[in-house]
Amino acid sequence: MSYLEELNEVQRKAVEKSDGPIMVLAGAGSGKTRVLTYRVAHLIDKGVDPFNILSLTFTNKAAREMKKRIGTIVGESLARSLWMGTFHSIFAKILRFEADKIGYPSNFTIYDMDDSKSLLKTIIKELKLDDKVYKPNLIQRRISAAKNGLVSALEYQKDTTIYNDDLQAKKPLLGKIYGIYENRCFRAGAMDFDDLLFKTNILLKQHADVLLKYQNKFRYILVDEFQDTNYSQSNILKMLAARHENICVVGDDAQSIYAFRGANIQNILQFQSIYPDASVFKLEQNYRSTKMIVEAANQIILKNQDQLKKNVWTSNDSGDKIKLIKCLSETEEGNFIANEILETKDNKNLTEDSFAILYRTNAQSRAIEEALRRKNIHYRIYGGLSFYQRKEIKDLLAYFKMCVNPNDEEAFKRILNYPARGIGQTTKDKITIAASEEGVSPWQLIMNLKGAHLPINAGTAKKISEFCNLIQSFQVMAETTNAYDLGNHIASTTGMLREFYVDKSPEGVSRYENIQELLSGMKEFTEIEVEEEELEVNNPRSLGKFLEDVALLTDVDAKDSKDDEQPKVSMMTIHSAKGLEFPYVFIAGLEEELFPSQMSMSTRQDLEEERRLFYVAVTRAEKRATLSFAATRFRYGNMNYCEPSRFIGEIPENLIDSPALKSSSKRELASKSYELEDRVIKRKLVKAESAGSTLTKDQMSKLIVGTKVAHERFGSGEIVGLEGDFPNKKATVSFKGIGKKQLLLKFAKLQLIE
Repeated sequence: MSYLEELNEVQRKAVEKSDGPIMVLAGAGSGKTRVLTYRVAHLIDKGVDPFNILSLTFTNKAAREMKKRIGTIVGESLARSLWMGTFHSIFAKILRFEADKIGYPSNFTIYDMDDSKSLLKTIIKELKLDDKVYKPNLIQRRISAAKNGLVSALEYQKDTTIYNDDLQAKKPLLGKIYGIYENRCFRAGAMDFDDLLFKTNILLKQHADVLLKYQNKFRYILVDEFQDTNYSQSNILKMLAARHENICVVGDDAQSIYAFRGANIQNILQFQSIYPDASVFKLEQNYRSTKMIVEAANQIILKNQDQLKKNVWTSNDSGDKIKLIKCLSETEEGNFIANEILETKDNKNLTEDSFAILYRTNAQSRAIEEALRRKNIHYRIYGGLSFYQRKEIKDLLAYFKMCVNPNDEEAFKRILNYPARGIGQTTKDKITIAASEEGVSPWQLIMNLKGAHLPINAGTAKKISEFCNLIQSFQVMAETTNAYDLGNHIASTTGMLREFYVDKSPEGVSRYENIQELLSGMKEFTEIEVEEEELEVNNPRSLGKFLEDVALLTDVDAKDSKDDEQPKVSMMTIHSAKGLEFPYVFIAGLEEELFPSQMSMSTRQDLEEERRLFYVAVTRAEKRATLSFAATRFRYGNMNYCEPSRFIGEIPENLIDSPALKSSSKRELASKSYELEDRVIKRKLVKAESAGSTLTKDQMSKLIVGTKVAHERFGSGEIVGLEGDFPNKKATVSFKGIGKKQLLLKFAKLQLIE
């Protein structure tokens, strides 16, 4: 059967329309990956040279899977010639070829978030600024936003509006920090993640010959997840597509949820105004979810004004209604989810990987984690410390980076005295400061240590010299040795392998295993068949190429392989769930000021992005979506009274199943004052003067054994004993899951539950 026969009518039209600008609006679960894959295969079938096709995907993993599928259709040799990957991986590759045009070495280092932050901390310290005012995280975000808006450090410093904004925020030196940061990265031969796009823009703008070269090379451009592109990315695409205009973008404006990272929904909304003759294909058939889920999602997104209208439908079974549960607290919410997973798992004979728990913020995971652990349910949290962020891995990678690019300041600082070789922090600071004053990298400084006239003793100078010799020996090997052999040699020679091998503590064993896992990955990398575009590169399985692959891994790509040994419930923020699907999905914390976020309620645009986020959450579910909210939740150390999210009220009642709400109308649900049901007993929370306040004398006098109360730390409970008189009256309270606590009422901050 021809691959075209696997497509529905609209999918097929989108695949067969080869020339001119094309926009494919792909609803959730509508098979957009298949369209992208078959479109590339069809172009090659029609005689287009795969070298002339550029395909930009969401993750490297997606690119590999697509390339493999294309290979089964057109042959592996042709598929290998495709330029397919993420924006960052593709443009990093171009920058390797063209780096000299913008003054960079071809072996430039790619700084991750930690490297970037570490350098900013150093700069803030050198400028003697208060890091509580000039917070590294904030500075990092500000610089990132500037680069994604194509604002250089010089332009930033010259812009009076920007300066006035910074001055008003009491951070007038932000521009100076940006300038120093840019210079230090350049001196270190390093680019951060944002630079991979920012420098590509500069390259294509300033060098017409380079732009023409890649316009002619990429005669056909395909872009996945177009709704998530930022200004910098869309600008590159416009430049590359300007000559032939054979650009096909695939996306869904209803799933544009990354505005906080610079994504601009206007890129997809205005595509037709940029390319007036663009062909538009709407993929509206959902293959993933049940009718109930699809209809609920349609009703949710209908409330947004800024959208390209679609009518998503499915021929799947009707399925279960959207389940809605209200709980007294986040602890009760966690227990409900855990119990529901166990019950569904047993009744339907499923494994843990059939379930996903989604939430708006990472902080919500704690109560749910505790409940899962108590029930012995295996789970995996996405977005935690990834494999490549673990200390031992970062340390070894720093040695690798020094081999490839010894001017890398962050790698230098990390390993100069690791493993310990008697070079203290004071000496390290002296080297860094002196290098900064001389306008050279720390490595360049210590390579001419005598000429640097550093105030260090002969013993320390000898140790620094030995460090230089060690790195230089690795550099010599790097010229002819593959990544695995060199990596294994470095891990052994530096003593890192032995250090963790002899450490029999659980931490030591884990670190040793992690190093071995890294080396195994390097072994696998060296055995991958060399692709055609790599043939012209000396030593294509070098340590430098391995480092580039690691630096460009996305969260999905970098998932720890050891986590896959056993089925686990997936826990993640909704942002992390984008592109994934699960049979059973729980969406927790549907409360006003949490979801939608308090920070997203000031403008219609922000609120619409929150609604799109809710749409994404619901459409991750294949068979059943379960929504939950709590009446009280601890936030920032205080117990807050919560109201249900407005988004719940946007789902028609006929699509919702909620035993707990059968006695409540929709109007009551949306009201600020609503009743809670804890199983059979109806109760109402009564605020004592203000949230978190102590009880009044009058309220204390009315307390009796059996009174229901809530505490900001211990949760809900029942008074089982009273003693003393005001103002020293004490209560013994039996709290759920905690036990009995004796509390002095004037300080206890109890709240009554009637």
